[in-house]
Amino acid sequence: MADRLTQLQDAVNQMAEHFTNSIGFLQQTALPSSFQEMDKVSASPTAPQEDFALLFAKLISRTAKDIDYLVDHLPNEESSMELQMSALQRLEVENDQAARNLEKVVKAGEEQLEQIQKALSDIAQAQLTLQALENQETDDQPPS
Repeated sequence: MADRLTQLQDAVNQMAEHFTNSIGFLQQTALPSSFQEMDKVSASPTAPQEDFALLFAKLISRTAKDIDYLVDHLPNEESSMELQMSALQRLEVENDQAARNLEKVVKAGEEQLEQIQKALSDIAQAQLTLQALENQETDDQPPS
């Protein structure tokens, strides 16, 4: 994500692009002016199928709002080193607390994993014992 100044520069560049495109559109669709010295009749340009003037007006106004928002949210000069340090210390405390919570969750998960592994081991041992008993019963029976 770009920093605020880069975002502001991009928005200003976009605004310049919108102005350039709108001026180009106006030049392309403008009706010729009549001069008294020259009485020349020319064909009038065809009307555009889309309302580009409205489109460019919307784009320019939206970009102006974006620029206004970005300017309002630039870091102010009052943000001193002390404020930054206090914010970093607060974030460090929150980070430590989150790390302790994570350690507790991991420990609880490891304990549950051990219980599950023990239960699986007991089940496997019981199955082996049962198979051994079944094999012993079939060996003890006389052939028919």
